[in-house]
Amino acid sequence: MRILTVDVGTGTQDIYLYDSRVDLENGFKLVVPSPTMMVHQRIKAATRRGVPIALTGVTMGGGPSHWAARDHAQAGFPVYATPQAARTFDDDLERVQADGIQILSEEEIAALPNEVTRLELRDFDFTAIARAFAEFGVSLDDLDAVAVAVFDHGAAPPGYSDRQFRFDYLDERIRATNRLSAFAYRAEDVPPIMTRLQAVVDSALRPAPGQVPDFDAPLVVMDTAPAAVLGATLDPRVGALPRALIANVGNFHTLAFRLGPQGIEGVFEHHTGLLDLPRLETLLRALADGSLNHEQVFDDHGHGALVYSDEPLPLGEGGFDVVVTGPRRNMFAATTNRGLRPYFPAPYGDMMIAGCFGLLAAVADVLPELGEPIRASLRGAGGSGTPPWEIT
Repeated sequence: MRILTVDVGTGTQDIYLYDSRVDLENGFKLVVPSPTMMVHQRIKAATRRGVPIALTGVTMGGGPSHWAARDHAQAGFPVYATPQAARTFDDDLERVQADGIQILSEEEIAALPNEVTRLELRDFDFTAIARAFAEFGVSLDDLDAVAVAVFDHGAAPPGYSDRQFRFDYLDERIRATNRLSAFAYRAEDVPPIMTRLQAVVDSALRPAPGQVPDFDAPLVVMDTAPAAVLGATLDPRVGALPRALIANVGNFHTLAFRLGPQGIEGVFEHHTGLLDLPRLETLLRALADGSLNHEQVFDDHGHGALVYSDEPLPLGEGGFDVVVTGPRRNMFAATTNRGLRPYFPAPYGDMMIAGCFGLLAAVADVLPELGEPIRASLRGAGGSGTPPWEIT
């Protein structure tokens, strides 16, 4: 059995090819620039050349790509975008236009002169990944599944906070299915409000007329932070704990889960750029003891907090207080003797692809017909395969 897993972040996209015939440590992997960083670089190159750009494709991750497009327009060079591509930057297209980006139809984009540099937006480019593997003699034909993780705010109604909208969504998913894999979906089951997840499905499996899907295998899509946290639980020291506090410190967002035998006991999400270590530790301690509330985070310009269990989580079991993963985990390098003691998990020897391992574990839940060999592989290197809060 072979499954391609792709965890799309802001700085990198982390790619792991699972093969049930080999130990997980021997699986092929790539850590390469993220799609939004690649678009950022291409727009910056167009700015240096002083040429117009036209953005087509689907909604994808913003941040660096948005900043580059805005800078291009502010430098006096035209920026055109289709409505779907423009929603990469904001669901409110009037705000996009206020940045100097002109919204055009697909037909209008096609009619632009040849000197306009055209860039296709998409979070998941299967063809490019397959071509990279092929350079090393590895074929991606005959996959049993593909799994992709992206961060998705969801499409909030006009006038409704996108931060509150995302937390309403998190609450609904946890109450419906209290497990980290609740944030993973088969392609056909993605909620319409999750527009970035849906865009991954559309670009891979629902191409334009006359084109064929990228692959013929089931597709699973998932939110990035739960995937990373689920991957962290596969570290043997973490999986051995009956309860755990795990923080994914991402480039843009920090999301922390409190996990126990009944599943998710609490969660908060904040913007990493607004946090320093003392503030983050305060939030983590409050999540652990159950005193954290939604307003404390939301009113600080974060997304919010939810606590589902009144039973405090004692810190220190296993010799550490908090499990920390993610590209900004070095924030905890400054921890003093008075701070929380972090543990940096490395599931199957590699922190960078924790999200890919989390995706793999989620596939075992979402595609139960593939579950047995996946769980056997996850147990094979000393990992529990099924931490106490993820047992089916």
